[in-house]
Amino acid sequence: MAQKGNRQQIKALKVAFITEKLNLSEIEAQKFWPVYNEFELKSANIRYKEIRAIRKEIKENIDNMSDEKASELLDKLRKSENRLHELHTGLFEKLSGIISPRKMILLKVAEDDFKRKMLNELKRRKKG
Repeated sequence: MAQKGNRQQIKALKVAFITEKLNLSEIEAQKFWPVYNEFELKSANIRYKEIRAIRKEIKENIDNMSDEKASELLDKLRKSENRLHELHTGLFEKLSGIISPRKMILLKVAEDDFKRKMLNELKRRKKG
């Protein structure tokens, strides 16, 4: 339960961070967030359900895995990563009618900056 609260808190911080970095107008924000939230949900499902499950299966079976099984897992991983790439491409296509190309670049920079800040905070908390 606490983990879900942490995720919601991080999501709220990310929304605020991206909104500030992109300097979204009210009209842009109303159109942007539904598209972005849908992308986030779908990409999280691929990353945290599919890809994580495949990596777990690889880790659990690596010592006695046949080439056939390895090939099957690689194919699954490739397909999941391709769907993730297609989601990113689709996001930029959908956002092209909502925000400027400059703001799309700022979005990528803001996402990277936010991840870096979260990782640094996590490291800081682990040390303390």
